[in-house]
Amino acid sequence: MSTKFKNITLVILSSLVLFGLAFWSWFKPADPFSESERRELAQMPAFSWESVFHEDSDKNFMSLFESYSLDQFPMRELFRTVKSYASFYLFRNRDNNGIYLENGYAAKLEYPINEASLDYAAGKFKGIYDRFLRSGKAKVYTAVIPDKGYFLAEQNGYLSMDYERFFVLYREKTGFASYIDIKDTLSLEDYYKTDTHWRQEKITDVAETLAGGMGVTLTGEYTENILNHPFYGVYYGQSALPLPAEEIRYLTNGTLEACTVYDHQNGREIAFYDMEKAVGKDPYEMYLSGNLSVVTVENPNAATDRELIVFRDSFGSSLLPLLAEGYRKITVVDIRYIPSANLGILRDGRTGKPLIDFDSADDVLFLYSTLVLNNSGTLR
Repeated sequence: MSTKFKNITLVILSSLVLFGLAFWSWFKPADPFSESERRELAQMPAFSWESVFHEDSDKNFMSLFESYSLDQFPMRELFRTVKSYASFYLFRNRDNNGIYLENGYAAKLEYPINEASLDYAAGKFKGIYDRFLRSGKAKVYTAVIPDKGYFLAEQNGYLSMDYERFFVLYREKTGFASYIDIKDTLSLEDYYKTDTHWRQEKITDVAETLAGGMGVTLTGEYTENILNHPFYGVYYGQSALPLPAEEIRYLTNGTLEACTVYDHQNGREIAFYDMEKAVGKDPYEMYLSGNLSVVTVENPNAATDRELIVFRDSFGSSLLPLLAEGYRKITVVDIRYIPSANLGILRDGRTGKPLIDFDSADDVLFLYSTLVLNNSGTLR
């Protein structure tokens, strides 16, 4: 075979690949959502001369088009997987886009401590305390949930923030609340391998520690159930690697079955475990139907008349059912989805009474993960 023929063949094949992918990307329908990454994909931006010359990257046509072209590239998932394999196993990188694998667990680098973020979070909590709790009867508590990096990162040579300093700083900035230390009740095995969250069946001791810190006793007697649906956590998609599926286990007992759980965001009664979301895009959202702004739990069989208000992130969704035994009523609030300044004006659509009754609360708990506290811009 002549050199000229080989060169012509190479040019033709290269052109076919180049122009084939180009035409494919131009004419294929835009995918609305990435199942693996659990996010909406960029769509073709509307063209206007004003957008072409706009200085704001969020409104500039070329910037938006670049995002669109990257999100809608043909065989994008395949190329993501190839890149991830090459990064980890060919070039021996320790992480790929901040995701690392260790001891069978996928985790995200969380480094360094963002003290400004801690200040912002503590300021939000202090604002709630000053406005609604300072002169009331409720005892105020707080606890921090360490992410998996606490058990994985520094011990295995990855960049890691100083978690012990993080806990100290947080306690100093939230001196208005009694601190309940739960980190010693946790281990790496208490977390999902492919997800950020902890496993409900592993954290009954965490619930008992929190309840004990607030003067409440729990029996911790449950029936363990296995969800008949494979679970792939958020790091499964972010790593772009075919990691093994996991099981979701959830706990039930007579007390939980007798509770009334109400979603005030959507004005509906729900269950502790949403079986429709259990087979959806993110099965972890089965716990308390995912991220809802305000949920109330009423327990007619509670041994006491105590009421609890919990300010929480998504880790709290799987923990809150385990605290239900100890309280007549629990109000669950997520200020990522509702402005904290509005808490005092919200009304229960069923009764017209204050939705978050700070005057009736016996205990208030601020329960947040290091992931949210170190990236607290989502708190409102």
